[in-house]
Amino acid sequence: MPSVRTYLSTLSAGRTILWCYAIWYVVNVAHRFDATPRLWLTSLGLSAIIGTALLISTRTSSTGTTRLDRWQVFRLFLMPFCVSSFAALVKDAGYVLVFPPSLHENAIGAASIGAFLVLVRLLRARP
Repeated sequence: MPSVRTYLSTLSAGRTILWCYAIWYVVNVAHRFDATPRLWLTSLGLSAIIGTALLISTRTSSTGTTRLDRWQVFRLFLMPFCVSSFAALVKDAGYVLVFPPSLHENAIGAASIGAFLVLVRLLRARP
């Protein structure tokens, strides 16, 4: 298993973008967190339904079955969970698209993503 340093220094552009999405999600959920079980159970249920549909649609085709690794399968279920919980948490919170109404909250999210990107770049530059 590769170290965190190795993992981060070899991230593809696509995976780097996915990590930026995850950071934005975590920052916003931290600001709007709601411990209501119904919200999280609904998100889990949607994740199971949509994740299964995504799994079926990505694995099977007219040319055969595509083998996905465990992290790809995990992401197929994680993304609908994140989308549904994010939507529930920011409902009526004044968001514009995915951006919170507060400049402070946007700055925290942008700074967190910026710090991550700087870290990745620094790790790539080190031999």
